[in-house]
Amino acid sequence: MRRHDYPSPRDIGLRLPSEFRSDRYCAGFEHALKGGHLTETEFLRLSFRMGFRAAKRYLRELRRQQGIIEFPLRARFRMTAIP
Repeated sequence: MRRHDYPSPRDIGLRLPSEFRSDRYCAGFEHALKGGHLTETEFLRLSFRMGFRAAKRYLRELRRQQGIIEFPLRARFRMTAIP
């Protein structure tokens, strides 16, 4: 299994705000890059959420540069074939 190397906020040129805790900010940033969701109470702390938000904005811009568009609706549906 291949391990992924995710960039840190400093690697992509983001300046960490002084009013946020850098460890939580970086943890939120990495969590969002891994595709995580805000499901636990610790994830709702301000520093974590702002890092999470910064990573989501970074990913959106990265996809836009690569020509990947996001559709406004994400839905699942089931189809069955009738014999």
